[in-house]
Amino acid sequence: MNPIVFVEALQKEIQSTQYGRHPAELYDPIQYIMSLGGKRMRPLLTLMGAYLFTDEWEKAIKPAISVEVFHNFTLMHDDIMDQAPLRRGQPTVHEKWNHNIAILSGDVMLVNAYELLLDITPDKLRHVLARFNRTAAEVCEGQQLDMNFETRWDVTEAEYVEMIKLKTSVLLGYALELGGIIAGADAESTNHLREGGINIGIGFQLKDDLLDVYGDPAKFGKQVGGDIIANKKTFLLIEALEKAGGTLLDELNGWLSCREFDKAEKVRAVTEIYDKLNIRQVTEQRISDYFAKGLSNFEQVQATPERKEMLLSFTRQLIEREN
Repeated sequence: MNPIVFVEALQKEIQSTQYGRHPAELYDPIQYIMSLGGKRMRPLLTLMGAYLFTDEWEKAIKPAISVEVFHNFTLMHDDIMDQAPLRRGQPTVHEKWNHNIAILSGDVMLVNAYELLLDITPDKLRHVLARFNRTAAEVCEGQQLDMNFETRWDVTEAEYVEMIKLKTSVLLGYALELGGIIAGADAESTNHLREGGINIGIGFQLKDDLLDVYGDPAKFGKQVGGDIIANKKTFLLIEALEKAGGTLLDELNGWLSCREFDKAEKVRAVTEIYDKLNIRQVTEQRISDYFAKGLSNFEQVQATPERKEMLLSFTRQLIEREN
């Protein structure tokens, strides 16, 4: 099976899905954000999770779209909280319409996500809804922790990893688990799928933190050093604050407290501090550890080697990404 078959099936379903028509101000923003594209990684993982155990993977298409709708709902509300002007290079919903419309349209998207799950057979629906509810709550918990961290300078590595696990990784885990549940997989295998998705997701976020400092601007797709300029609490900054001492810590705190500065100079200076503390090497090791855990989880799934290879190959490709 070629993964492009899954991609085409997802695109066809997304284009044909109707979220509502009237009033247009409520539903047009949903069609808009869903049309902006993106990697569609989460619904693709749901279909791959189902294909591990059944040839009837098509029955997972609508539930897979549910995951994508929920993901975009969180993005719509996150953009409001972050006051972000752009999403995937286009105006965010609250910029194109207004904040109130973005809030209400996002609320309806959550309802739409539940409606798309109703395509699941009754014998599995209760389990799926319970797992969806827990995952949705965890995503909100992660967002709240992220906001809490904005006013704290004592965030530990363990706290940061727990935050990114909740905010971004549990949804990857759920996407895979969902496919397995729909296909009738055993509980141990669906647990391995969920844990594998979570571990890979943590690795992705840590790699994103790393690429923001050390990535190739031509490949990364956004400004390198943006996190440093914004004093964003990333894994690298948290590690540096824990490891630095003496004049190096004074220098780092000086840049963090500085209100007026040359952006390029700050990025260069903080990067040099990271270099002196071997922060890049520490981060790369953590990334490698989480990716290895995730791949190990997938290896333990009770499915044929041929079917597992699609998921493993796709995951390895994602691991090698630089954007």
